[in-house]
Amino acid sequence: MFDYTLKQDLRDIAQKLTGLRGSLDLDLKQEHIANFEEKMAAPDFWDDNEAAQKVIAEMNAIKSVVDDYTALRSEFEDIEVMIELAQEENDESMAADLENSIRAMLRKVEDFELTLLLSQPYDKLNAILEIHPGAGGTESQDWASMLLRMYTRWAEKRGFKVETLDYQPGDEAGVKSVTLLIKGYNAYGYLKAEKGVHRLVRISPFDASGRRHTSFTSCDIVPEIEDDVEIEIRTEDLKIDTYRASGAGGQHINTTDSAVRITHIPSGVVVTCQTERSQIKNRERAMKHLRSKLYEKKIEEQEKQLAEIRGDQSDIAWGSQIRSYVFHPYSMVKDHRTQVETGNVGAVMDGDLDPFIDGYLRLQIKQEE
Repeated sequence: MFDYTLKQDLRDIAQKLTGLRGSLDLDLKQEHIANFEEKMAAPDFWDDNEAAQKVIAEMNAIKSVVDDYTALRSEFEDIEVMIELAQEENDESMAADLENSIRAMLRKVEDFELTLLLSQPYDKLNAILEIHPGAGGTESQDWASMLLRMYTRWAEKRGFKVETLDYQPGDEAGVKSVTLLIKGYNAYGYLKAEKGVHRLVRISPFDASGRRHTSFTSCDIVPEIEDDVEIEIRTEDLKIDTYRASGAGGQHINTTDSAVRITHIPSGVVVTCQTERSQIKNRERAMKHLRSKLYEKKIEEQEKQLAEIRGDQSDIAWGSQIRSYVFHPYSMVKDHRTQVETGNVGAVMDGDLDPFIDGYLRLQIKQEE
């Protein structure tokens, strides 16, 4: 009834589920959930609202893993029952539905595996993504706008919310710089794979001679640090400038100096925000961004493990790229850290980044073992 590939997929699912059960230690997780529920039932649980919210969040995170695995196991058992029924009745009409169910099940298990790779302290947080074109003027600024669209599409597919904190349009096309806040559980855990220089090779639409151009754009990813993390920021160390917000046009562009740029003088860190109409709100969001970047810097200095949070620093130029996107003379996207590649450039530019993210996360796990 099924071809060899589908039978192999079924065996792969069974092996993955068995392996996951062993690595998850579900019995221990159930004990943790019971302990959390006992704490929540205490009369004084809500006396400290902030502490209570943390307990609930931690319990929900563990419970989500247990529930997701249980649902996958149940779905797999349902498929096995359907297969037995179809074989007993020799019902070929069920074959197509079962094939679709097996393929969908395999994708779900692989997605679940990917989620489990996100175990670092900051992985669960929102992500702040900065995109900066390298040298090359309009060509690299256009490439930056293409990456902006790619990450926006990826986030939307995952159900994440995207907020623009700062947007500086290019002189002729594209963007000079853009800062996004990607809001969703594990947003930073996924997007940390994207930090680095991205290289584009294509026939330039801005070159009348139709020559091939190479462009570079850097992506910087930091976690949005929660408010309970203590970071000392002295007022006298800050230089705060206000300016008129810019953008692609339309009614949302302000006519007052509501945009805010904050420079932390000792570190040289600069953040900007212009997404709100109110200067006060833009300042609050910029300060939160600054806290995130300074906390990241503090972790780098304390642990001396730069790659763990930010990845290797490098110039936005030839030889330093983490990934190449080739539009001409052939079509290919290749990650130079993991060797993951695909010929479907269009799908990648539409936000299909999960194979690259999966490869990066699995490589990190191997390096830590």
